[in-house]
Amino acid sequence: MSVKSDIEIAREAKMRPITEIGAKLDIPESALLQYGPSKAKVSYDFIESLSDRPDGKLILVTAVTPTPAGEGKTTTTVGLGDGLNKIGKRATICIREPSLGPCFGMKGGAAGGGYAQVVPMEDINLHFTGDFHAIGIAHNLLSAMVDNHIHWGNALGIDCRRIAWRRVVDMNDRSLRSIVNSLGGIGNGFPRQDGFDITVASEVMAIFCLATSLDDLTKRIGNIVVGYTREREAIRANQLKAHEAMAVLLKDALMPNLVQTLENNPAFIHGGPFANIAHGCNSVMATKTALKLADYVVTEAGFGADLGAEKFFDIKCRKAGFSPSATVIVATVRALKMHGGVAKGELGNENVAAVKAGCTNLARHLENIKKFGVQPVVAINQFITDSDAELAAVRDTAEGLGAKAIVASHWANGSAGTEELARHVVEITDRGQSNFEPLYSDEISLFGKVETICKELYRASEVTAPTNVRNQLKRWEQEGYGHFPVCMAKTQYSFSTDPNLKGAPDDHVINVREVRLSAGAEFIVAVTGDIMTMPGLPRVPAAEAIRLDEDGLVQGLF
Repeated sequence: MSVKSDIEIAREAKMRPITEIGAKLDIPESALLQYGPSKAKVSYDFIESLSDRPDGKLILVTAVTPTPAGEGKTTTTVGLGDGLNKIGKRATICIREPSLGPCFGMKGGAAGGGYAQVVPMEDINLHFTGDFHAIGIAHNLLSAMVDNHIHWGNALGIDCRRIAWRRVVDMNDRSLRSIVNSLGGIGNGFPRQDGFDITVASEVMAIFCLATSLDDLTKRIGNIVVGYTREREAIRANQLKAHEAMAVLLKDALMPNLVQTLENNPAFIHGGPFANIAHGCNSVMATKTALKLADYVVTEAGFGADLGAEKFFDIKCRKAGFSPSATVIVATVRALKMHGGVAKGELGNENVAAVKAGCTNLARHLENIKKFGVQPVVAINQFITDSDAELAAVRDTAEGLGAKAIVASHWANGSAGTEELARHVVEITDRGQSNFEPLYSDEISLFGKVETICKELYRASEVTAPTNVRNQLKRWEQEGYGHFPVCMAKTQYSFSTDPNLKGAPDDHVINVREVRLSAGAEFIVAVTGDIMTMPGLPRVPAAEAIRLDEDGLVQGLF
């Protein structure tokens, strides 16, 4: 019997009108700005009317360090949301929007999988409600206004050598990483070196996902530092009078998007900053709205817990005042085998010893989550090749650290495969054992914050940085940015900066080669290793397999 693909399963979905999905959360039809019959934005007026309601419980889904074997974090988020609804709870999920770059690059679509998906899957992966395009245009409007200001006399005295604002496009394109613009004569401006980042790495995206209102969005955009004068005085977007026009471009995009799961349960999908470059969480607007409408809200962070969960806790929760009640760490036997040294082609063979060895990675993530005062649970995303002995090894690791590991078969069975997980999550959240605290205080130095993350979570023995980086951090502290949290830009494939070091390496050295000020998003980015803000396409990009068939249906996206 052939196994149906994710896209085949999605196309068989019996979607309900989005007004019916909204009604499950008591959202009136008048509050839904519909983009066709199956997706809508929730209006500002309705969101503002919810301010006096109590918040539901917030549950974070994160994962072990990612591997080519796959972990299934988004799939588990969707499956757990469906599972909570199945056991009679009023629940919804909040996840990120996919970027077109990875969709056509290496990753493909990102809307869950199997019988734990959000739909309409193709729309979600292709343009959706236009949010990313709005963010890209707003970003590039500011880029154009920087060069235009210089062209017309440069009254602010911007030093062309110290322009910090690049351009963006939502596609992987390595040829745009470093360019020279304004060629072709004096009518085209002053030539200078420039470059592109992918849209999800834009500070506008980070601001979009941390803003709490249109007014907050506009203020934050105005604080963006686009460059410096020769005297190294910062020039901001509000000095160029660009911030209000940028907010106009984003006014509709900032409203959260409502869609549904395969089981017709409500789902918010909104925003999507890169997880290994930016803070990697869906929007504060969507999460706040969901918490007012549901008793249980399941959200996900990007990549492994050392990156995604840390940024969720130390940046998003700190800024928005969220206090998570539980954390689900997703693991697969296959991924743990890879952390235990097994090659991808041999993952189908039972290897209990490799699972035990790879569980050092899971154990470290469990230890790290507890440092934030949040109660963890392990969701074992089940594959048909998992043996009882291998599953027992994962359970033993979790139980040895005071957590429970529960097998979840949501990919194959939908909500029926997450009932046990859902009941346990309800139990630990309702028990109220979590006492969330960020890893570090606002008051310690910026470099001290970097050291705390690297030593406490990554288990680095030393953190190094060149003199110019240390001096830059000190200057920012003197300029009033010392209370900002730090956003680590690091490979997602290891606790270290070497993506080949699997498992749980320790006593390694983290070198911070560059730091960047995100004054509007209100965090400092610390860049390590070979992290780039404009990915390239792989040798065989996913785009080569994406096409329209004879019936006009998209093939190869998922």
